[in-house]
Amino acid sequence: MHMLCIRNGQIHDGIHRDPYVSDILIDNGRIVKIAANISADDCQVVDAAGLRIYPGFVEAHCHTGLSVYGSAGAGREVNESNDPVTPQLRAIDGIDPADQALKEAARAGVTCIATGPGSTNVIGGQFLAMKTWGECVDDMVVRDPVAMKCAFGENPKSCYGKNRISSRMTIAAILRDTLSKAQRYMQKVDAAQGDPAKLPPYDQKMEALLPVMRKEIPLKAHAHQRNDIFTAIRIAKEFDLKLTLEHVTEGHLIVDKLSKVDYPMAVGPSFSDGMKIEYSRRDWSTAGVLAKAGCRVSIVTDAPVIPLWHLPMCAGYAVKAGMDPFAALQAITINPARQLGIEDRVGSLEVGKDADLVLMDGSPFAIETAVHRVYINGSCIFEKKTV
Repeated sequence: MHMLCIRNGQIHDGIHRDPYVSDILIDNGRIVKIAANISADDCQVVDAAGLRIYPGFVEAHCHTGLSVYGSAGAGREVNESNDPVTPQLRAIDGIDPADQALKEAARAGVTCIATGPGSTNVIGGQFLAMKTWGECVDDMVVRDPVAMKCAFGENPKSCYGKNRISSRMTIAAILRDTLSKAQRYMQKVDAAQGDPAKLPPYDQKMEALLPVMRKEIPLKAHAHQRNDIFTAIRIAKEFDLKLTLEHVTEGHLIVDKLSKVDYPMAVGPSFSDGMKIEYSRRDWSTAGVLAKAGCRVSIVTDAPVIPLWHLPMCAGYAVKAGMDPFAALQAITINPARQLGIEDRVGSLEVGKDADLVLMDGSPFAIETAVHRVYINGSCIFEKKTV
């Protein structure tokens, strides 16, 4: 891959509030230099004068690739509805890299996503982080796993209500019981110190939960209502686990409580039709209210609930509802990258990071803004056609 120099663009790096005009030098898929007047000998040069350059946008919570765009039935791999506890399920084994939604998102500047199982199960399985452009999912992975999905509220009840789950109390009890078993399994594994004769009998579910119990990855807790949010926090504290709060639909109503806990929050989908009672108090102000209070906030589409390529628009609606524009930019760049533990590679324009860039002729929050170019790993995967 030849070196690439993008010249004279207005850089919005996701770290510094104020933009600046500079050049970006890319080599072997990484950003190697950001400075004015970079020597461009032996480089491909792209003139970005008059354009803004943003980090590739990062989606912290979706189901793209598992719920394939335009499909039904056979094209939906999101939920395994035969068992409410399925930590052993891995998103990588179900993702279709040919999902058209991935391509549409990439062309809109959404270059990295966290995708995984849905919320039918109390424990649904393992999320991964991946780029949105490629032919084989193994080559698109940024980190696997990044989180273990769990769910509170109406979703597990709606699937298992007649046979097993009919209340929030049961959901919490199932989660506690499973985590207790995983805790004991971990203690036995650690006590064995690698001696096969002392190891407990192999248990696929318990093995899958070891990274959670060891705080290597967080529980990714689907929780819309305040009671579910508080239960997720309560259980994470009981077992001393890492936690991310997903959806947080009523977060603006309990901001005084949430501002005192240090858990990342992925807010959305706020652009929905209220098809569930848990959406009834949704508000576009939620992300801004939480961010202003000091919470670590990402904005998410929960695609396919909202099409993945509308992620910048969702941030724009949050700005319209009062969110600081720079905080909104960080909510779709560096904040989700940090939440997913991949900030060393994506989420901002800094030397050493993957060359995932979006060149636009205006704010990503404005509907009239056009995307001119998108780069993923230093390769131009989209270029605006000239009339």
